[in-house]
Amino acid sequence: MKTAKFSIGQVVRHRIYPFRGVIFDVDPVFSNTEEWYQSIPEDVRPEKNQPFYHLLAENEETDYIAYVSEQNLLPDDSGEPLRHPQIDEFFVETIEGRLAPRERHEH
Repeated sequence: MKTAKFSIGQVVRHRIYPFRGVIFDVDPVFSNTEEWYQSIPEDVRPEKNQPFYHLLAENEETDYIAYVSEQNLLPDDSGEPLRHPQIDEFFVETIEGRLAPRERHEH
């Protein structure tokens, strides 16, 4: 099994499509539905045996949750803040300006 290249709290951008986001979860291999996988055009469909990342994603028009293969992500070093409305639910900003996972208390 491959080690994930990116980490929770890291800001990334898509290699092809114009969106960026922050990682809030990682699957070591593909873990979505087969229907979702088959909906990706075959010529750009990624292999399943690589890490897949859950992102609080945004583009110029909207914000959403994205599920993206490792091969399609690049680090985003722009320093531009993210505006996704759920960021505060998942993260706190550190003194250095990074996003750190919020402590979750289970009941």
